Amino acid sequence: MEKNIRLQVAERLKKLRKQRGYTQEQLAEETKIDYKYIQRLEGKNPPSIKIDTIQRIANALKVRPAKLLDK
Repeated sequence: MEKNIRLQVAERLKKLRKQRGYTQEQLAEETKIDYKYIQRLEGKNPPSIKIDTIQRIANALKVRPAKLLDK
């Protein structure tokens, strides 16, 4: 069974964040997104995420938004 898209995004977000050397708190500050929301996005049951939020995170991580959505 294929993984849920939310879990895929959560895994990619966490991996990219760590590769760039950001803590969750630093990413939250950089993106102006609540730290608790970043935690939830990387959690075991992540919420849905708006495309604008994906863009803000991708900009902070210096990747294309598609990098968060695709392998």
